[in-house]
Amino acid sequence: QVQLVESGGGLVQAGGSLRLSCAASARTLSQWAMGWFRQAPGKEREFVAAIKWRDGSTYYADSVKGRFTISRDNAKNTVYLQMNSLKPEDTAVYYCNAERLSPRRSNYWGQGTQVTVSS
Repeated sequence: QVQLVESGGGLVQAGGSLRLSCAASARTLSQWAMGWFRQAPGKEREFVAAIKWRDGSTYYADSVKGRFTISRDNAKNTVYLQMNSLKPEDTAVYYCNAERLSPRRSNYWGQGTQVTVSS
């Protein structure tokens, strides 16, 4: 059982910045990938960004490349999403995700945190 605790959501004006955090309770994350998904009202949940814990490889949706940065802190078992140049279309509930890649695949979700970007 892995617990994910998210924080950092809120209201921000277009062009502003926000940083999301997600702390994982896992003993070790060496065989894990973590990332963020988002879901706007009436829309499907979509991938935003992810990072492999072992080597730090990162992946981004085209819609956020150049604006968002995902990073990790090994000592804190925490992943961050730095969001810059925010747009109204970034408004959504953002969900932290953690996936164990080995030896057995498993997946966990955070509660979600609301991000609202006003125009």
